[in-house]
Order: sequence, then C-alpha cells, then structure tokens
Amino acid sequence: MNFNTIFLKSFRVLLLPFALLYGCVVYVRNWLFNKHYLKSVGFNIPIICVGNLSLGGTGKSPMVEYLLSIVSENYKIATLSRGYKRKTKGYALASSQTTALEIGDEPMQFHIKYPNVSVAVGERRIEAIPQLIQDVPNLEAIILDDAFQHREISAGLNILLTDFSNLYCDDIFFPTGDLRDERRSAKRANIIVITKCPTNLSLEERDAIIDKIYPEQHQSIFFTSIAYDTPYHIYNPNKEWVLSLEDEVLLVCGIANPLPLKEYLHENTHTYYQISYSDHHIFSIEDLNEMKEKFDQITSNSKLILTTEKDAVRLVKYTEELNEIPLYVLPIKPHFLFDAEIAFNKLVVDYIAQFHTNSNGN
Repeated sequence: MNFNTIFLKSFRVLLLPFALLYGCVVYVRNWLFNKHYLKSVGFNIPIICVGNLSLGGTGKSPMVEYLLSIVSENYKIATLSRGYKRKTKGYALASSQTTALEIGDEPMQFHIKYPNVSVAVGERRIEAIPQLIQDVPNLEAIILDDAFQHREISAGLNILLTDFSNLYCDDIFFPTGDLRDERRSAKRANIIVITKCPTNLSLEERDAIIDKIYPEQHQSIFFTSIAYDTPYHIYNPNKEWVLSLEDEVLLVCGIANPLPLKEYLHENTHTYYQISYSDHHIFSIEDLNEMKEKFDQITSNSKLILTTEKDAVRLVKYTEELNEIPLYVLPIKPHFLFDAEIAFNKLVVDYIAQFHTNSNGN
C-alpha cells in the first residue's frame, strides 16, 4: 500500500461524522418510502432496474448491454439513463444525429451497439418514463440504468450489482466508505450479481459470499467475471486486432476502475503504457496530441492504442486527427460463473413474458 492510498484512507476516516449524517438522511428517506409517506409509482409495462448501493463502477453498463443482447431481438426495448455528465438537461430520445455530449457516454454506447433499441435520458425518471412510452409506440419493456436508488419508480425486476472486491455488506456510507444507500436496501433486489469476480473463484469462496450476503428467499445470486472480447478499430468494427505477447499497448482511458483492464493487459501483452483521465473525461485536441506523442515514443513494430468502449464514444468524433492511427476499442461483457447464464437469462425473459401474459389476461 503506497503513501497516497494510506493518506486517502486516513482522510476518509476523519470524514466519519459526515458519513453518519449522510446515512441518517438516507435512512429517513427510505423510512418515508417504506411507510408510504413517499409514494412509488408503477407503470403498465415491464421495467427492469439495474443499479447498485455504492459509488463507482460495478459494471452496470456491461450488464445493461447483456440484458439488451438477450431480450432486444424478441421484444421492443428501450433504455433510460440519467445521462451522466452530458451537456444537456431534461428528457431526450436519441436519434441518428445524437452525440455523446447530448446524452452521455453509456447511453451513446447503447445507441451505437443496439440500433434497434430506443435510448433515452432524463434526470427525473418518473417524468421521463411516460414521455418515453408516448414517444415509442408498442414499447414492450424498459431497462433503467443506474436507478436502484430512485424509489419513486416501482420496477418489476430489480438487479443489484456489487463488486467482488468491495461488497456492499462490507462497506459503510460515503464519504468514509462508498455506500450511497443502506445495506438493507439490498432486500428490495430480486437478483444480486457479484461482479468482477476472479475467473477461478472456488465453490467455497462463492458459498462464503452467499453466507455473508444472507439473501432473502425471493432473491437469486449470481457471480460474474469480466470477459474481454477482440479489440476492433474505432472506425472499422470489422478490422480486429488479436492481442499477443509481442504487442506494446498505449492504454487511453477515463473510467472509474481501470484495474481489471490493466491486469488483463499485463497478462496478454508484452507491455503497456497508460494515459489516465478522470471518469467521463471530455477529450480535447491537446489530449490527442499527447496520445500521438506518447504513441510515437513506442519503438515496437507491433504497437497500438487501446481504449474502452465508453471512452471511444467521446473520441470517435475526431476522425481527421485519429483516422491514420491504430486506435482500437476493447469490448467487455459479463461472464457468468458456475454455468449460471441460462438460469439468469430465464429469470429476465420469464419476467417480461409473464408480465405481458398477465396484462393480456386482465
């Protein structure tokens, strides 16, 4: 543990009074909802909510994409996100002219990868959902991105994510810890997914985590690791680069937790260099010049620049500056451990199908 890490941990401990105050505010808010002084609203459409109890990256975007991959071919689906760090306000539905600055990184990523899915953003989900239903005729299901804490909406299927290295049951309130909601709020989840697990997670380790979480009878628990796919060129998805131990990589990324990505490059390339930016960083011409300069300093004949899909949606607009550079995008997706993928898929698909069956029956 280096000095900066020790200092940060010590500093966060000093903020414990603020964490206790924040926790009291969260507790009162949840109590008001639990006692129905504050109301949750349901809609006559299947709503799947993906979220977490903590700050930082737990893999929500890859999970939303995974859900889209298993339901969008058979149902007319929409996603609704806040649109974090976009330059616009209010409700917006993505179109062919939309940019990441207008709807945010992750929604733009959904829009590019799943053109048959309606992608919307809106800070007030309770107001955005009726507008989305009106804008998309015959809509059959909505996936809410990062909305577990938005209790104004009553979702039919709540999927709660928690990072293997920072389980919510071991955490405390922000700013001393990373929790933004109470641990017991996890009881509202139908599905709990432990994300970013080691691929060799043992049955004993799995069972120990399940015992620690102590799920309710109605809850199903799944374990996933990160699966990296073949990198593709930012302007030509059909042009791929299979990473090898001869490659020297310049990693350019602005994501909340790049550690798993760096570990992957450490194991699958000769070496890598990194230019790090803050999460959701807006790239400038100066950043591009820094990338080019750093890349030119690499002397290997087998070299490339690698970035994440989230960063790529903010880089793709620089066609003239980047077109001649071997800039590749590394896609990721959740990989279900212990052969649990089919069981997870069935829970999701059955929820949508049963909702429509019951609605038609009424």
